[in-house]
Amino acid sequence: MLNMQFEQKVVIDTARMDWESSPSDGVWRKPLAREEAERGHATSVVKFDAGVSFTPHNHPLGEEILVLEGTFSDEHGDYPAGTYIRNPEDYRHQPFSNEGCIIFVKLHQFQDQDRQTLRVNINKTEWLPGQGNLQVMPLHSFGAEHTALVKWPANEVFQPHQHFGGEEIFVLSGSFIDEYGSYPKYHWIRSPHLSRHHPRVDDETVIWVKTGHLPVINE
Repeated sequence: MLNMQFEQKVVIDTARMDWESSPSDGVWRKPLAREEAERGHATSVVKFDAGVSFTPHNHPLGEEILVLEGTFSDEHGDYPAGTYIRNPEDYRHQPFSNEGCIIFVKLHQFQDQDRQTLRVNINKTEWLPGQGNLQVMPLHSFGAEHTALVKWPANEVFQPHQHFGGEEIFVLSGSFIDEYGSYPKYHWIRSPHLSRHHPRVDDETVIWVKTGHLPVINE
């Protein structure tokens, strides 16, 4: 197991990690959390070399993807950088990438009744007003779980707050900051249930953020 203690905070600078080989030639990964070697709960950054395809498969308890670089494809379509994807348990596909790509991917983490297939091109989706001067792009909600992009203008400070059901962040641009550290592009931060922090930024910053999805421990 890797980083499966959900009551603990985890911070990883994925840009500094080495790529590890996968069972499929030309597909590389940086594991962030993993239940078992090739099954169960997993969060990773994955790279497809140009021209590589993966064997057909489905995903028990779903697959969630954010395309970071290049174009990710399957037999159902092409998904350029900036595409948010949700494939539920009964979705079967054969992914590939003609030009190569890098994706942030979460496996086996859908709630039992969440069966939504979703494609969002964040480059063509409107930002909405958030708290303070923040802008928000909602991506998905189910029960207490909420996923969105948040755009922070330069020098923005957010009030101290607590996360029921935890918080998970992947920094897409800029540098996210709180009293515990500074997290530049491609940092992954997972904070447990009832964690608390006081975030800010110096430069414009965009983060992918998910809340309300981690085990409620020591309530």
